[in-house]
Amino acid sequence: MPTALVTGITGQDGSYLAEHLLDLGYRVVGVTRRTSFDTAARIDHLRDRLELVGADLLDQTSLLALVSQYQPDEIYNLAAQSFVPTSWQQPVLTGEITALGVTRVLEAVRLACPSARVYQASSSEMFGKVHRVPQDEETPFYPRSPYGVSKLYGHWIAVNYRESYGLHICSGILFNHTSPRRGLEFVTRKISYAVARIKQGVDHELRLGNLEARRDWGYALDYVRAMHLMLQEPEPVDYVIATGETHSVRDFCEAAFAAVGLDWQDYVVVDAALFRPTDVDLLVGDATRARTALGWAPTVTFPELVQILVGADLALVADEIGRGILHRKSAVGT
Repeated sequence: MPTALVTGITGQDGSYLAEHLLDLGYRVVGVTRRTSFDTAARIDHLRDRLELVGADLLDQTSLLALVSQYQPDEIYNLAAQSFVPTSWQQPVLTGEITALGVTRVLEAVRLACPSARVYQASSSEMFGKVHRVPQDEETPFYPRSPYGVSKLYGHWIAVNYRESYGLHICSGILFNHTSPRRGLEFVTRKISYAVARIKQGVDHELRLGNLEARRDWGYALDYVRAMHLMLQEPEPVDYVIATGETHSVRDFCEAAFAAVGLDWQDYVVVDAALFRPTDVDLLVGDATRARTALGWAPTVTFPELVQILVGADLALVADEIGRGILHRKSAVGT
């Protein structure tokens, strides 16, 4: 039974990856911080199948002790301060966790378990102000936020440790991916949850920033499959993981409201306060390398993805109303 160590296990990707690895017969050791209790609901159903241990990407000693003790076959470093707007408010903390945290993980591997295969979660936000469309593994980087800059540091330090110390490290340059487990602060869940609340008469408007920003959105379950496939290859290589399609925030709004029979223009309000200091206008990935080398391909289309999110949030809001957490303010759908 191979052992996989997963940082960020309480997040969207961590919870789905844990399920996937457990189904493949892995022993899964999840790394949590004491402050992660509020998001542990994503892995409650897995508690009797995995091991949770405490460590922190800010603390080199805890990571070294962890890797020394468990001697994992595979390490998936998913932990990060991953919300782009927060990176503007807390740029130093974002750098400490999302950038230097990678170095601490890799130092622990180098010193205590150099045979482990490591997956580093890179991000399409590293492309930022894109130099060409679509973006592949050879596209130059130009990050446009403290988060993107921090992810770029993590990406390049992974390359450096791979080339300098011969470690087996793969970076997955994942484009935007979402699911019902995505945090409500992320735009896809913000939209789908608001649609459900509006349809149920709890709210009457949704405030958003830049509706013209375009992203390549996929389904999180598809993307965690790619993470595992990368580490099964004999040689460590970096991969772009993406659907190859781009849609605007406006497109997502239109599809989400249409899923419940509403016109998005009746409810969406553009709020200038929600615009970023600098934004990324267009991201769309070319996953040819992953398709060719790994045999990976997305299985969920954009319309299906929107339906999954809206359906899950309709059920969530109905449950919250039933339990008295939310209250209707008006007739359904108005």
